[in-house]
Amino acid sequence: MPKLRVQSFSVSIDGFGAGPNQSLENPLGVGGTALHKWFFPTRTFQRMFGNADGTTGIDDDFARRGFDNIGAWILGRNMFGPIRGPWPDAEWKGWWGDTPPYHTPVFVLTHHARESITMKGGTTFHFVADGIHSALKRATEAANGLDIRLGGGVATIQQYLHAGLVDEVHLAIAPALLGSGEKLFAGIDMPSLGYECAEHVATQNATHVVLKKG
Repeated sequence: MPKLRVQSFSVSIDGFGAGPNQSLENPLGVGGTALHKWFFPTRTFQRMFGNADGTTGIDDDFARRGFDNIGAWILGRNMFGPIRGPWPDAEWKGWWGDTPPYHTPVFVLTHHARESITMKGGTTFHFVADGIHSALKRATEAANGLDIRLGGGVATIQQYLHAGLVDEVHLAIAPALLGSGEKLFAGIDMPSLGYECAEHVATQNATHVVLKKG
């Protein structure tokens, strides 16, 4: 049975999954880059950009696991770009340039319809304007038996958690304090939703926690 998985989602010690004031200049919000310092040096991340190598070990193991057995992605609109409201044109095609790192169909939640975009490397962005269940149904069909990765952001993950649709959550808790931004578990009672800690391991750069339904 295909799973809906949150993978390599970084949060601060004080629980924020993104900094405030996301913009073109600060796609992760102000201060949000600090959450991902564990990920940037890894071999998995470096090879996304064609670099020869990067660090190995526990951080890279978790980064690599996030791409294993993934047949489709679901993203919130903020994860696709900084544009709000109706699409002014078709020029914006995501944060990642011509060759995004997904290499699968990607379903972007939005309130404003838009034609699909085919990118290099096997990524096709589809825009879903009729809700999270529709996006999951389409992603499951496109994944062809593989799992679906829920990429975020915070509000998107919260919606799927409230709906009881997420099977597994991997968090990388960064040794950083943001003070403000988007709190991942604000208003969410994870034990009541059936989640428990199935795995945890700390490195110099992050504490990795895997939550699964008991």
